Amino acid sequence: MEDVLSALSLGDLVASFAKLPMFPVFDVAYYIVSILYLKYEPGAVELSRRSPVASWLCAMLYCFGSYILADILLGESPIDYFSNNSHVLLASAVWYLIFFCPLNLFYKCVSFMPVKLIFVALKEVVRVRKIAVGIHHAHHHYHHGWFIMVLTGWVKGSGVALMSNFEQLIRGVWKPETNEVMHMTFPTKASLYGAILFTMQQTHWLPVSKANLIFFFTLFMAASKIFMTATHSHASPFTPIEAFVSPIIFGSIGWSHDDLHHDDHGSSHDSSHSSAHALAPPAAKSKEELNESTRKRKAKKAE
Repeated sequence: MEDVLSALSLGDLVASFAKLPMFPVFDVAYYIVSILYLKYEPGAVELSRRSPVASWLCAMLYCFGSYILADILLGESPIDYFSNNSHVLLASAVWYLIFFCPLNLFYKCVSFMPVKLIFVALKEVVRVRKIAVGIHHAHHHYHHGWFIMVLTGWVKGSGVALMSNFEQLIRGVWKPETNEVMHMTFPTKASLYGAILFTMQQTHWLPVSKANLIFFFTLFMAASKIFMTATHSHASPFTPIEAFVSPIIFGSIGWSHDDLHHDDHGSSHDSSHSSAHALAPPAAKSKEELNESTRKRKAKKAE
């Protein structure tokens, strides 16, 4: 990999990209896209007028939910990230402009599709960096805890989605059927797969440098999200692979149900047959048996 990048003169670009600071440009893009998605939620605008505090809390969860979940998993204070005053103030300013800017000018500017696509791409840069940093942080605490590293990187990349039910409660909405673990969206799945890759790289099972992995995984995430946003598509790039692999590893849903139904039907048929056999009345005695019992009774009386 290193030789290929050197031949393509990408080595310096990859190294510089991995060291690129996220604050303030990339973080602002992350906050803008996150709070845009909050405004798209039904009733979010009405909530901002009725209860600005609840709306602000929801916006902070959209922006910092991944840090809150990761801190809880690692036994740290869930409000620790709110000590970063500059980030909180910046996210709060974005929230105010998106919801309360006169004539909705700021919202119209950032939701204009060409501009929005730029922000979407920048947000994926932050997402991948958060996954990598989260796994490095978990590795520092649990040097051999592979599952902890994967879990921490996963929530770092998709924390707000994983705690969406809690965020809905703040807005007065309860939709348990929207549980993100049960119905994973593309960013949640991609964050999980990315966390696995970065964990393998961190534990030296994947012979790729962290800078290269950050660069190429960011390209994949940014390209996928730009395409999905531009085409208004919710189809995941992983769907064809999952459709092929899942029946092999986990079995087909239809096959499992039919097989279970067949087994239940067969067992119930056998049990009902045996029960009927056990409860059936004894067969009537034959004529010879009746005559023999009569003869014995007469003999006994004679004695």
